[in-house]
Formats: sequence, structure tokens, C-alpha cells
Amino acid sequence: MIEVEVKARIDGFEEIEEKLESIGAVKSKTEFQEDIYFASPIVDFAKTDEALRIRTTNNDIFITYKGPKLNKDAKTRKEVEMNIESAEKARDIFEEIGFKPVRTVRKNRQYYTYENFEISLDDVEGLPPYMEIEISLEDGNDYSEAQKMIFDLFERLGITEGFERTSYMELLESLNTN
Repeated sequence: MIEVEVKARIDGFEEIEEKLESIGAVKSKTEFQEDIYFASPIVDFAKTDEALRIRTTNNDIFITYKGPKLNKDAKTRKEVEMNIESAEKARDIFEEIGFKPVRTVRKNRQYYTYENFEISLDDVEGLPPYMEIEISLEDGNDYSEAQKMIFDLFERLGITEGFERTSYMELLESLNTN
């Protein structure tokens, strides 16, 4: 699966929620997410632009691998995700084979659906408000049209700047090094 995702910093949630409702976007759920990111013992994920995490939500637990970004304008990348029964057991396995937890990212996320877009409003601990718009494609599909559609939707919502390609983990890490 290829995930085409664009993220932008926003001033706040209320105005964006009103704009989303005005175009017919439907709020589908709200959930708390805790993501534990890991460093590999053999690959420097910071250099290869990959990520491995365990995500715990209100109802589910996932292991997610994210491949390197495929272009310079968006966070377009391969994503492989699977449900698991225990974050603690998965973390124990990862640590036993040499993976080390490097950062935990916690956020409250509101999901909206609009046409074939998944839109999320993210309140990340330690960061200002963000909005993400994504479309998932099968491997091999051209993602440039999907990316254009995402930027068009941002513009329709009045967002033309503040775009961010780095992950929330990287944004939080950059705050610690400054």
C-alpha cells in the first residue's frame, strides 16, 4: 500500500472543523493514539527515512513499517501495517532482537472522511495543531494525481502554507536538539 499524505500546521481546530463541515466532510471518529518509534540495530532509519512503530489506540494495536519517502513534495511512502494483540509483547520482541525505543508520540486525533480522502486533525503533545490529508493507493499506482488532489483540497480549505514533510517524531526530536 502507498500512503500519499500531506500535513500542514494550522492555527486551531474550530475554524477548520467548520470548513470541513461546510464542504460535506463527515467526522468519523476521535481517538487517542500512542506511537512508540524504534531504532534499528542494523539500519539508521534517520538516514534511510524509514520508520517502525507500535501504535496503540482506543481499540486497536498495530505494528507499522513506513518506507522512505518517494518524492519531495509530500509524505508519499510505502506503508505496511498489521494488528497485534499486545504492545508490550511486541516491544519485548523488538528489544530482544536489538531494536531500541527512541520516542513516544501521543496525540488526540479527530478523523473526517471526504470523498476518497482521510482527514485528521491532530493535537500532538508538545506541538502546535496540525491537519493531515491522505489517500491510500495500491502499489504501482501513480501517486502524483493523488498528491495534486490533496493540495487542491488544502487550498479549498484555505490552507496554502505551513506544509510539513517531517513526522511528528522528527518535529519533537528537533525541539529537543534546539
